[in-house]
Amino acid sequence: MKIAIEGCAHGELERIYDTIACIEKESNTKIDLLLCCGDFQSTRNLEDLQTMAVPKKYLDICTFYKYYSGECVAPVLTIFIGGNHEASNYLQELPYGGWVAPNIYYLGYAGVVNVNGVRIAGISGIYKGHDFLRGHHEFPPYTESTCRSVYHVRQLEVFRLKQLSGKIDIFLSHDWPTGIYEYGNKAQLLRKKPYFAADMESGQLGSRPLEELLKAVQPSYWFAAHLHCKFAALVPHQNATKAPTQMGDGSSSSSSSSSSESDDEESTSRLPPKPVAVTKFLALDKCLPRRAFLQVLDIPSEAIEGNPTFEYDAEWLVILQSTNHLISVKENYYYLPGKKAGAIAERFNFTPTEEELDSLTTKFQSLKIPENFQRTVPAFDPQEQSNYKHMVVGQPTAHLNPQSNTFCSVLGVDDPLCLALLANGKDLPAVAVKSIDQKAEETIVHVQDQCQDQETIEGSSSPPPEPLVTPSKRKLNLFLPAPTVTADATAAEKDDSAIDLPEEDEDPKTAETAESEAVDKPKVEAVPPAPSSPPSVKKLKRRNQNIYQAEDDD
Repeated sequence: MKIAIEGCAHGELERIYDTIACIEKESNTKIDLLLCCGDFQSTRNLEDLQTMAVPKKYLDICTFYKYYSGECVAPVLTIFIGGNHEASNYLQELPYGGWVAPNIYYLGYAGVVNVNGVRIAGISGIYKGHDFLRGHHEFPPYTESTCRSVYHVRQLEVFRLKQLSGKIDIFLSHDWPTGIYEYGNKAQLLRKKPYFAADMESGQLGSRPLEELLKAVQPSYWFAAHLHCKFAALVPHQNATKAPTQMGDGSSSSSSSSSSESDDEESTSRLPPKPVAVTKFLALDKCLPRRAFLQVLDIPSEAIEGNPTFEYDAEWLVILQSTNHLISVKENYYYLPGKKAGAIAERFNFTPTEEELDSLTTKFQSLKIPENFQRTVPAFDPQEQSNYKHMVVGQPTAHLNPQSNTFCSVLGVDDPLCLALLANGKDLPAVAVKSIDQKAEETIVHVQDQCQDQETIEGSSSPPPEPLVTPSKRKLNLFLPAPTVTADATAAEKDDSAIDLPEEDEDPKTAETAESEAVDKPKVEAVPPAPSSPPSVKKLKRRNQNIYQAEDDD
């Protein structure tokens, strides 16, 4: 199976797919899968764009919205992880992974899937020590702090990935593992990036939790991005055979005894040494001309014609289920169970047993990942919002994704976003049962039926129905109005809702219609307030403060 590896995508999906098409044409081959190592930037609209942790001048809608809206379709199955430049609100709706667009799949905070028998694992985000031991407490709209902490790696995802057993073919991360530069051409790397030297000396270049995962999981391939340069390394693993699985009571699942091992020690010493397992590490650049941002590999897989088989990993599903009680949505530090001296009352090893794997079949009759993508918010409209960089747009509120709702219900796990909202006293938003496209189609059919009934009553001489305005095609009034002086006392009581997006079912009126209705209404003379009453002062809502504050990129 031919797999294309992309470094930092930065929203340039059209360029990436065009590059793949050129490679296929020149080499006369077919690429079956595209893997992206973060900074995917799945911004559907202008509200999503406001959740990206970059300075305002760098906000760019890019091209993902075309694949979300259906204007374009990804020509190859695309799997990606999150980085530190993402539409965090959208990805937080899919903590266990899901489709962000047709044929484009997000792995979640951490995830494991199988494509044509190739086992692919990954972890999203970057490492920051001050957030590693916290829970997933963030939810939109984000503050200046949570806008960045939301994409920081947490200990729970690392803990879960350490429970995996068996062979991992490919591992994806955005960060580099700490010390990975010692296994490649370090001198050449420093010639490209001389300012890496200080971080190397202090041990700050890369992620320490990822270094632990590299030694624990020992994948055949490890792909990363983030540092915007190409770097290859070979990491040997001296103890290629993993230790026997330990259960909660500290007993070993290995059937061989220590005495038999000592008896065979002399005989095994005369055998030739086993080959040392090696992880092939490759970091790639960002998608720019004359940059090494794409690499194509040929990896052995199950020979399957047509579209690749895309399935959940059974062991990973059991790990999610058995560690569900370890989820935290608190901002304070907390610690996960570990092996301790003396009596152990709490399970600390969650590598699935045969009984746990067998019980999974009662919940999932088939491990095939369903194609259940739904559009739940309107997509960006370049014709009506071409001047979007000069518009004032607020952050979106929290939404629940129907994909996550279905997955959590079947597996019996909790959605961290739901828990975070409830822990902070927020009401849970309704899960969109029908997609926005289905709502638009039903609206069209309903209005057409009404028009036909009206023609039947009044005859064929009735005027034709007016053109429909669907929820996905709405005119947005996002410009701040010019300051005016009015005698209307109620004007001072209005909030900042003029700069918010209208609701999904709202049918916004044009300026001409609004003026005509205003003429028909009787005018009410304003009554000046009493001299003793204090003047009404318009207050800036807390949710809009982040628009006027400076941002620093990670």
